[in-house]
Amino acid sequence: MTMDLKVLKCGSCEELKLGVHGLTLGLAALCGLYNAAAWLSRREQHLAVNTVLYAALIAFEQRHVSHHIAEMRRRDAKPVPEAPLAAVEAREPEEPAVAA
Repeated sequence: MTMDLKVLKCGSCEELKLGVHGLTLGLAALCGLYNAAAWLSRREQHLAVNTVLYAALIAFEQRHVSHHIAEMRRRDAKPVPEAPLAAVEAREPEEPAVAA
């Protein structure tokens, strides 16, 4: 079975991918802050482990967000083809009105 989904191709649906990874980054940051605050309050080992794991996830997701932003900038920086010169020359210039 082959999957030929547009979203899986590099350079397509970058806004959607950025949104998903940005949301995941925000959620990981929120969970990491909660676990860090809870660890400072209760000093339970699993909270310290969770804080470290969320910190790693934050770094991982930040790399994804940066990648998708760079991909969107690269796509937007491609030169736009100019209109053919013949199309510009085909327009007749307007003649100035002469006062009688």
